[in-house]
Amino acid sequence: MPNISKLFEYWRKLYPHVSEQILGNYLQTIEFYKTFTQVNEEQVDWYKDAIVYSLYTDLFNQNFEGIIEKLDYLQDLGVNCIWLLPVMQSPMRDAGFDISDFLNIRPELANNDPSQSTAVFTGFLKEAHNRGIKVIFDFAINHISDQHPWFLEARKSKDNPYRQFFIWNTDTSTYSKARIIFKGIEDSNWEKCGDEYYFHRFFSFQPDLNYHNPEVLLSMCRFLLYWQNVGVDGFRADAIPYLWKEEGTECENLPQTHLVVKFFRALLDYVKPGSLLLAEACQKPNRVVEYLGNGDECHAAYHFPLMPRIFKAIAQHSGKPIEEILSRDVTPELPENGQWFTFLRCHDELSLELVYVTEEERKFIHENYCHDPKWDFRMGEGISARLSELMDRDPRKIHLAYSLILTLPGTPVIYYGDEFGKLNDEDYYNEMIALTGKDDTRFLVRGKIDWKSLEKDLSNPASFSSIVNSKLKKMMKTRRQFKAFGRGSLVFSNLTDNSAGKILAFVREFENEKILVLHNMTENPVEIQLPAGLTSGKELLQQSWSSRMTLEPYGFRWIYS
Repeated sequence: MPNISKLFEYWRKLYPHVSEQILGNYLQTIEFYKTFTQVNEEQVDWYKDAIVYSLYTDLFNQNFEGIIEKLDYLQDLGVNCIWLLPVMQSPMRDAGFDISDFLNIRPELANNDPSQSTAVFTGFLKEAHNRGIKVIFDFAINHISDQHPWFLEARKSKDNPYRQFFIWNTDTSTYSKARIIFKGIEDSNWEKCGDEYYFHRFFSFQPDLNYHNPEVLLSMCRFLLYWQNVGVDGFRADAIPYLWKEEGTECENLPQTHLVVKFFRALLDYVKPGSLLLAEACQKPNRVVEYLGNGDECHAAYHFPLMPRIFKAIAQHSGKPIEEILSRDVTPELPENGQWFTFLRCHDELSLELVYVTEEERKFIHENYCHDPKWDFRMGEGISARLSELMDRDPRKIHLAYSLILTLPGTPVIYYGDEFGKLNDEDYYNEMIALTGKDDTRFLVRGKIDWKSLEKDLSNPASFSSIVNSKLKKMMKTRRQFKAFGRGSLVFSNLTDNSAGKILAFVREFENEKILVLHNMTENPVEIQLPAGLTSGKELLQQSWSSRMTLEPYGFRWIYS
């Protein structure tokens, strides 16, 4: 646990000309949280053994009472952590990432009664925790909605103190090196407001916060501590690389950004160790790992570059892209308590930014997976489609992809609906275009679950949904039984006559657990001979195997030895 002097150290570096007394006065106010927050006595690195299920509350099942109704479903699936996509008050022009009130849950998620929203949310937390399910949620720390009271005040006059919570300029020349992230949707990082412009990295209705102002940092800390005290187990720090801006730079990954993150982490640990801070940093692995610091920034980060390599590997019928991205010279070693979070699909597009794929890789993946021109996102920088659509609705490919993220290093994330092969939702896409006025094809990968129809499909063993769901459920439950998957070392194995990488084979080992994992990356049967010393054991998914066997197309084995 960090001592309080670390907070003063970070403060002096961030705000050398601002009195430390401001921080001292602030820390006196948080003693309430430190006194009344119960410290979780379980292991503080619980996230290493988690299987995370990511969902939109309203799209999953209407509201928090609806989620409570489906907690048994999630528990039976093998989930032990729920990642709630944005739930705070919002005008919902960006699926809730445009937050207008950090201290309140959206009323429609809590029986439409604003006075009871926190109580309803707390009741959901209790029910989830009673089942051993942790809960984390999105916390947008880079920007807010233009409907947030801070911004509404800021636009009233240039003398309003909230004006300094944002970044203003008389023209659009400042921060000219900052790339436009939403290419094809936004054409500038500046938006006119009165006779000045405000800066934004994402949608024009999401003004960026100004962390040069210490009041912004302290205000965001208040919000984090509030939800930590309510009982949330962790926070997904949205758009973390962009927090600090400096003229003449690209406004990404700046040293001061890391100091802000260290401040957040030190404060959360000071009040209650074990609250996960998860970095959403769309960067190369050597950049992403910087957001874990020396174990003093985020606890974990998404391995964005691994995700497209999984798709590349399956299309290329070779495990080589996965071996290459996970090699030590590309993916650095993490701090002792650090962890990667891995995923196949999420609420955004299959991202193909050049910060973690090459132009050649982008072209190859786009040609192999963008089956409909409508799926194109950001002018070739991504593909908006559900996993089942990308995988040609082929259960073999879907299961192979899931076997990869369930057995490779990291904590796997399951995106709601993908566990039964949910398809793109055209109706929801069209509905959201009408609401937002933005042709954001990411809405294709969202949409509501029709539980009545789904339950009928799952009761039919021959249905597509049932075939996808039943095998994935077994895989998830099996993973939960072995710590080697979330904590163990990884050693790739070279099988005979496998120079083309047709078989991706590796061993996961932790303490007394040793598991050999085999993946046939091709659409053809492949005969293999197991290496010496790995010729006996138990097949964990109860599939046939021997020291010399033929793996079926897109087949895989998990062998405990």
